[in-house]
Amino acid sequence: MLICLTASHRNASFTLLEKLSIGAPSVAPSLVGDSDFIQGAVVLATCNRFEAYLDVDEPLTAGSALAASEVIEAVSRASGVEAADVFDVVTVLSGDTVAEHLFSVSSGLESVVVGEDEIAGQVRRALQTARVEGTTSSALERLFQRASHTSRDVKTKTGVGGAGRSLVRLALELAESRVTDWSQTRVLVVGTGKYARVSLTALQERGATDFTVYSPSGRTAPFAARLGIPQVWAEGLAAAIGRSDVIVTASQSPVAVLTAAHFVRAAAAPDALQRRLVIDLGLPRNVDAAVASLAGVELLDLETISLHAPIDEFASTTSARAMVDEAAAEYSAARVESEVTPAVVALRSHFFDALDAELARAHARGDHSPETEAALRHLVGVLLHTPSVRARDLARSGNGPAFVAALESLYGVKPASAVAPFAILPAATPADGESAAS
Repeated sequence: MLICLTASHRNASFTLLEKLSIGAPSVAPSLVGDSDFIQGAVVLATCNRFEAYLDVDEPLTAGSALAASEVIEAVSRASGVEAADVFDVVTVLSGDTVAEHLFSVSSGLESVVVGEDEIAGQVRRALQTARVEGTTSSALERLFQRASHTSRDVKTKTGVGGAGRSLVRLALELAESRVTDWSQTRVLVVGTGKYARVSLTALQERGATDFTVYSPSGRTAPFAARLGIPQVWAEGLAAAIGRSDVIVTASQSPVAVLTAAHFVRAAAAPDALQRRLVIDLGLPRNVDAAVASLAGVELLDLETISLHAPIDEFASTTSARAMVDEAAAEYSAARVESEVTPAVVALRSHFFDALDAELARAHARGDHSPETEAALRHLVGVLLHTPSVRARDLARSGNGPAFVAALESLYGVKPASAVAPFAILPAATPADGESAAS
């Protein structure tokens, strides 16, 4: 049984999501290793959501309640958030709604900016992390692979996600009213990872050319070296802040990178600019909230940016949701059909084993006719067609156990354990330019 615990910008504050994003990704191994009934776990933590997808081998009601309790307690300990606060914002999904929800999330339909580019890659990386940590399961593999397939279909067949939408681009759109001419704007980019690279690309698209890069970790940024962008180090950070019109932070640092003290020192420099715009795209926050109270500093953080998210384009979003619904229905149908697949296999084996035994006796008597054998095999296949189709129909209507019981009653045949409805595939490689988790 699959269940999902989800909290997002729709029902949780960015402050709470920020805390969850720090500790939640680390809980999957302990959930699977310490639990008697959680068989698999994939945790997705981004700048606007926390989700835990679990494969639980308990009956629906008991499994959901126990798994939810274990996840909330584990996340609470790891994130330093009261369990009651986590409980208040988490929604528990189970059954077919889990697939529908993940397909919608991975397609960008539940994001702050509907159709954002980053989420599909974040979903794939969450599965890859679970593989590395050994916490995934065959059921979760199938679910996440189908989610990635659905998100690609939505992006290519509808208008959703076709414009390269993201929080980065939304933030820069909001900044347009503060920036007169991007080509004359001095920009400091804080961070050297994939998300910083995406931010740099979005800035270049708007005409910005004067960049400086700072790495909180002290690493050299390959993209800065490749593009000839100057990189500053810790001792030069305050001076770089003072010279910058716009500062964009996109680091995955678990602590604030820029504090009020940095800006106070920057403002004291003789050549420091009087005003600057700070765009904080980090989660956890890269910029101390106290910076917003300093004179001459305007701070746009994720919570502020999310308040200005555009209204969905109705037609494109409606088409995308229809595709998600269809994909979820197909996934559910494949899942329930897989429950009777072992019974169908057992029935076919029973018939063909009986046929092979009779043919062996005929061969022993010297009665060997290839034409007769082919005709008998065709006849058995025809006789098996109707019960095979009927088994799938019964499974889709929720009566699969009736077929299994009838098979045992009529033929004394017991099916083996259920099999996967489709194969596990290698993890997809993120597309060039796809950002890391925000």
